[in-house]
Amino acid sequence: MQGEMEDKCGIVGFHSKDESKDVASLVYYCLYALQHRGQESAGMATFNTNVGLSHHCGMGLITDVFDNDLIQNLPGHMAIGHVRYSTTGQSRLENSQPFVTDFGDGFIAMAHNGDIVNSDELRNELINEGFYFKSDSDSEVICYLLKKEHYDNKKDILDAIEAVCDRLVGSYALTILVDGELYGVRDPMGIKPLAIAKRDDDYILASETVAFDVINAKYVRDVVPGEVVYFKNDEINSHMLESAGKCKLSHCMFEYVYFARPDSTIDGINVYETRVNIGKQLHELYPIDADVVIPVPDSSIPAAIGYSRASGIPYGEGLIKNRYVGRTFIMPTQEERELAVRLKLNPIKDAIKGKKIILIDDSIVRGTTSKQLLDLVKEAEPAEIHFLVGCPPVMAPCYYGVAMATKKELIAANYTVEEIQEQLEIDTLGYITLPALVKAIGMPKENLCLGCLNEEYPTEIPDGLEAETYYKP
Repeated sequence: MQGEMEDKCGIVGFHSKDESKDVASLVYYCLYALQHRGQESAGMATFNTNVGLSHHCGMGLITDVFDNDLIQNLPGHMAIGHVRYSTTGQSRLENSQPFVTDFGDGFIAMAHNGDIVNSDELRNELINEGFYFKSDSDSEVICYLLKKEHYDNKKDILDAIEAVCDRLVGSYALTILVDGELYGVRDPMGIKPLAIAKRDDDYILASETVAFDVINAKYVRDVVPGEVVYFKNDEINSHMLESAGKCKLSHCMFEYVYFARPDSTIDGINVYETRVNIGKQLHELYPIDADVVIPVPDSSIPAAIGYSRASGIPYGEGLIKNRYVGRTFIMPTQEERELAVRLKLNPIKDAIKGKKIILIDDSIVRGTTSKQLLDLVKEAEPAEIHFLVGCPPVMAPCYYGVAMATKKELIAANYTVEEIQEQLEIDTLGYITLPALVKAIGMPKENLCLGCLNEEYPTEIPDGLEAETYYKP
């Protein structure tokens, strides 16, 4: 499912007990480990007791945005960082994060992963109260709400966070620097991941545990849905939102299927093992006689391994990915769009020619990339193509931070499986079923957000809200 759906954002928070320590370089490495969650922009805000707040954001990869000189000019023992792919908001520098705003003698800096479905309503309310917006991201909305509650309404920061979260509808994991303290917040439904680690006298917050591994920090636990964490007296302090425990848990299933790195563990579940299990479940559903099992690299590799183990059919590389290709520019002609697919993937013809292949991908969204991919594979002249998909048919848009597509553009919302198979001109098209996916993840169905699969969303969706806002072509 290469190129049809965009990753979410990645956030980091860092708190060191040693006020003389500068942590920007460590945050840089954590963000580097989360680069798969966003390649559009990157940013960091640091706090030093003597200097105050330092802040830098830029467009592009983390290596494009920061160099050693910039890192040296970001002093502080506390920091937050962000890598972004836009879901709400256009691709421009003003929408990069962390978002920073001054108030009185202080400041708020915030990094956000998620989408707030009632952000337009909240934005209009703030505009009417005199707030000026310099971006079109809903992260600025959250920041101004915090500013209003903390400064204008004279609430302490925990009460301000409580008041703001009580008004937010949607998904959010937040790292916040305010008044020289670091806070982490996770929405009461737990849609977005957030975890805590410790490294000597340092505490780290991050979207995925791989960020801890790169700096040799020890994972402590996940932030509980509806929890606010902060760090004082060399320990984790916790405040539970009033809404915690009252909302239905709705962990995003796509974290396990596609988004998270396979070497991450999210809410106690290892992503790699989940994807291997997806492959095993696909074999139970579709025990096909074939010569070789081939993944669409990279996210489908564990599922292909799982299918191979369960079936005894050899695993093989049949597609080579060019790992030096970034996001390609918009290509106006069909010929150029097909060239983009060839630039990213190239078949190993000798591994495919004359063979019955099982090709495993993580998902199909619009179907256009799958069609181009399969056309490429057919040029290698396989005897048969059996295309298996590790996600059930995507039937509806996501409103919680996945840049997907409108319903009219989702192929499974408009065609049957048989019709899609006919369009793709292949021998077999097999999707994993929803019960099989739930079994592979190993989490109760009622604790997963499956809205894009069954339109059973964990929150009310405002009338008139269409997914174009969330879709990035």
